[in-house]
Amino acid sequence: MLTGKQKRYLRSLAHHLNPIFQVGKGGVNDHLITHIQEALEARELIKVTILNNCLEDREEVARELAEQSGAELVQKIGKIVVLYKESKENKSIELE
Repeated sequence: MLTGKQKRYLRSLAHHLNPIFQVGKGGVNDHLITHIQEALEARELIKVTILNNCLEDREEVARELAEQSGAELVQKIGKIVVLYKESKENKSIELE
């Protein structure tokens, strides 16, 4: 579980990132989760966009992405979700 201070720090790092995944009308599926897990291992911090044609609730999609990928939900603003998971091999972000 991340503290408020850690989340603020991660939000500041994520500000300049571009979203690398999109959740569309297919919703959250195993294929998407696998790719998100691989990206989190490589980058630790990623942004995901929830498209307008996604039929599920955005809050629910954000929660599902975090749970199924084993990541922490750092932030959800509008259609953008920020996820963090500490990398086992490519650790680059130091949290206090």
